[in-house]
Amino acid sequence: MTGDHQTLALLLFSAFIAVTLGITTWVSRNRHGSAEEFYAGGRLFSPMENGFAIAGDYMSAASFLGISGLIALFGYDGMLYSVGFLVAWLVVLLLVAELVRNCGRFTLADVVVARMAERPVRIAAGTSSVTVSVLYLVAQMVGAGSLVALLLGGTSEAARSWTVIGVGALMVIYVSLGGMRATTWIQIVKAVLLMAGTVALTVLVLVRFHGDFDQLLATAAERSGHGRDFLAPGLRYGGDWTARLDFISLGIVLVLGTAGLPHILSRFYTVPTARAARRSVVWSIGLIGSFYLMTIVLGFGAAAIIGPDAVRASNAAGNTAVPLLALDLGGGAGSTGGTVLFAIVAAVAFATILAVVAGITLASSASVAHDLYASLRRRDAHAKQYSEVTVARLAAAGIGAAAIGLGLLARDLNVAFLVGLAFAVAASANLPVLLYSLFWRNFTTRGAVWSVYGGLVPAVLLVVLSPVVSGSPDALFPGVDFHVFPLQNPGVVSIPLGFLAGWVGTVTSAEPPDAAKHAETEVRALTGAGAV
Repeated sequence: MTGDHQTLALLLFSAFIAVTLGITTWVSRNRHGSAEEFYAGGRLFSPMENGFAIAGDYMSAASFLGISGLIALFGYDGMLYSVGFLVAWLVVLLLVAELVRNCGRFTLADVVVARMAERPVRIAAGTSSVTVSVLYLVAQMVGAGSLVALLLGGTSEAARSWTVIGVGALMVIYVSLGGMRATTWIQIVKAVLLMAGTVALTVLVLVRFHGDFDQLLATAAERSGHGRDFLAPGLRYGGDWTARLDFISLGIVLVLGTAGLPHILSRFYTVPTARAARRSVVWSIGLIGSFYLMTIVLGFGAAAIIGPDAVRASNAAGNTAVPLLALDLGGGAGSTGGTVLFAIVAAVAFATILAVVAGITLASSASVAHDLYASLRRRDAHAKQYSEVTVARLAAAGIGAAAIGLGLLARDLNVAFLVGLAFAVAASANLPVLLYSLFWRNFTTRGAVWSVYGGLVPAVLLVVLSPVVSGSPDALFPGVDFHVFPLQNPGVVSIPLGFLAGWVGTVTSAEPPDAAKHAETEVRALTGAGAV
């Protein structure tokens, strides 16, 4: 890209970073260092504020860059991500939001240990939460690398690598200094910027086609090289039985995975009541729903205006479709409008990445400190609370380093696809234990532990043995082939295994279910009596 693109985009990047660092600094001066302040922002956010923050947490680089890119490359099949990510919120609204807020305190494990033996359950749930968070972080790092590679003309691998490292360093600063309160305000600012940018691009695409959506689709199909097949199912997932099963697996994962994401569950603890948590979800569904409808317009717009071949030439996974679309809509390369619009979209995408990685890092560091560390150390209540926050800050640095390393390794994969893997692990390991704990009277500690590991281990193992890691030109290690599992997404196998392991662990357990604790948990979940 031209020097004007680079200069303006870097100025906008810098402005957003300066604003968010200012928020973090301001918040860090006004906190008192307690676990409740660090993990939950003092539970002081309103439903509207938390709804915007949830939307900001959820509308990630996978949504803005990855989904639009997949639609631009594969048409109808790429829309599965938009539909799946949105429908998932009905599960969250109806089954999870209020109950989790009433039963938990800071993390997923808090909900489960209300009626189980604490130590083994916290270790299992904490391990699963960190795994999901790191996978999700990798997707954001890949998005950051793709964006800056495009900005700098795609010629500098060193710049791409340093961008990933810079994003990792910034997210550690946000979390370590500001905790949940700073992270929430960063996500609110980012949600407003992202919605404004997406609305502007969507309007420009529709204006280009005079508001005729049929013409937009027809042009996209014509330029795709696939004709009407571009608008029908099967371009990506319609080949053999393996591709079709992958389609089913991905759909299940997208719908069920959101309710098991640690950084989404932790947002319900930042409001004072369960009613506020439910209203937060209603706000977020409105924002997220309108956003995903617009990604469909942007994806087909990129196919119609830029063309899949040009998108693929810029980035094989399609991650740069939206910035290229913005450049063309503004007047093309070299024009003032194109330069400005491209820079704004690039800056919004970068802001998206920074805000999401901050939320995920906070959730995973909370799992390390509140679940894993607290299970391994026994101290008095005051010392334990103080040490948890210290450990959480250190954990943020360690998790950031791991995400940076994996992000550099996976930089050529589509970010929406990477998020699909994180959703698979969340739906396989976290969702079964959460639902069993909330709704099954006879659930036991062994069932809880088996449920987590029975979903987590198969999900991770099947990903390692899948074409994602080896055996295909687009794999992480294209030069070797040790894949034995044919599907790219393991959800159709690993999710049932998670539920089955929880059932088997419970029915074979010698520990009798505690009816009194279940009754207490049920009353607390449904009424909020005794909730923190």
